[in-house]
Amino acid sequence: MDDELLQQINKYVKNHVDEKRYVHTLGVAYTACALAMCHGANIQDAKLAGFLHDSAKCMTTEKKIHKCEKYQIKITKVERDNPFLLHGKVGACLSKYKFGIENEDILNAVTYHTTGRPGMSMLEKIIYIADYIEPNRNQIPGLDEVRALAFKNLDATVLKILENTLNYLKEKGAVIDAMSQETYEYYKKLMTDRKDGII
Repeated sequence: MDDELLQQINKYVKNHVDEKRYVHTLGVAYTACALAMCHGANIQDAKLAGFLHDSAKCMTTEKKIHKCEKYQIKITKVERDNPFLLHGKVGACLSKYKFGIENEDILNAVTYHTTGRPGMSMLEKIIYIADYIEPNRNQIPGLDEVRALAFKNLDATVLKILENTLNYLKEKGAVIDAMSQETYEYYKKLMTDRKDGII
């Protein structure tokens, strides 16, 4: 990875998100590198995806929708009603068209870091998990357990995060993205099948 590119991305993110979000971004990039080292993933890809994952987080709703229309990115009804959900897709769009990132694995990790998706790659799981467990995250119930699990079993960690997230959203009466529910069902079945010795 080109150090100049990383500096360029770092500068862009620092100038386009608020200070709290930038600190979070540094935490995700750091945690993603640690998880990549632990699980044998590409450390540079993890760092890059970590820096890019929230690059569109603080963009206005109008701008997010405009970017989606410009680059023909499909917007679901839930996303249109809750445009904050679009920042992953728009972040991947920025990664590709502004910074020239062609690596599909990095682009997918940025796209799905909020909802996850069935059958994620190792890098996608690492960014999804790092976003949840990075050191600056506010203490949430069970976070220490999730952090410990992340360095042992990525799939079990993804499932635990999805359980926690879906329970939290249900308690709040907040909207649940269909992709999150689908991802939960996928990883629940995956872990159950492993216990049953099917895979």
